[in-house]
Amino acid sequence: MRIRHFALVGATTALLFATAACGGTTTTESGGGDVTPVSVTIDGVGAVTTDAALAGKVPADVRARGTITVATNAPYQPFIDFKVEGKNDEFKGLDFDLFQAASARLGLKATFSQQPFDGLVPGLQAGKYDAIAGGITDKKERQQVATFVDYSASGTGFLVRTGNPAGVTTVADLCGRTVAVQKASNQAKNLATYSKDSCAGKAIEVKEYPENPQAVQALIAGNVEVVAATRVNLVDTAATLAGKAELVADPSAPNGWLASPNGFGFLKANKELAEAYRAAVQSLIDDGTYSKILAQWKQTPIAVEKATIDQAID
Repeated sequence: MRIRHFALVGATTALLFATAACGGTTTTESGGGDVTPVSVTIDGVGAVTTDAALAGKVPADVRARGTITVATNAPYQPFIDFKVEGKNDEFKGLDFDLFQAASARLGLKATFSQQPFDGLVPGLQAGKYDAIAGGITDKKERQQVATFVDYSASGTGFLVRTGNPAGVTTVADLCGRTVAVQKASNQAKNLATYSKDSCAGKAIEVKEYPENPQAVQALIAGNVEVVAATRVNLVDTAATLAGKAELVADPSAPNGWLASPNGFGFLKANKELAEAYRAAVQSLIDDGTYSKILAQWKQTPIAVEKATIDQAID
């Protein structure tokens, strides 16, 4: 059961939001300065507005500018995609909607920009942007640079050609097979480790591609036998490839192999900002907005009951 922890309380709060509705500013409960209310409308969900108390958790410098920059790498459905094909500065997807909603709850406007996937963490470390998002797995290695707000949990799925000629059911069946992955992805590292530790003379040949769609095309062209990617990403991919490819169903791992948390990453030095976003995501969980966003993208199975910080399993 989800409980509303952030319901409006008392006449003072009501007055603050009445002022917000008129386009004014509100003063945070912590006395940390004014908050300019933000409202975003999420397709299929509705409007999400600012909570003054939560906005007070945002570091003063970020609150003062009222914006946050987010780097992503599209397409990686359902987490992130281009709103219009061929136009790389407008986005849609689960992560886009959830991050926009959390930002509005904090009185911030989020601006997304397209970056190479293997440059997301280094760019965050270099201070090129405030956050990274887009189906990014929270990993202990990445925590050396970033603090992650974990908002879902999912694992690796396996896409094969229709009829499953390779006979893949579990990760063990990948030994001796050629598997396509996205460059620098969680799958690339995990499969290399699994092959070394568990394949005993029948190594997995891991082929890396710049983007996930290129890995899928390699499968369709017969250049690889399997695509390994985040399972929820492959659910949508398989649906568009009826008669050409199918998603392996592993009853022992319904959320995918090595199911682990996905997170929004913030620079490790900005833990206060990460905590503000954790609280904002939790508020979206508590009032049902989160579940509506996941349902909109058909991703209810990856839902969590609590937003957490740095819960990587590797």
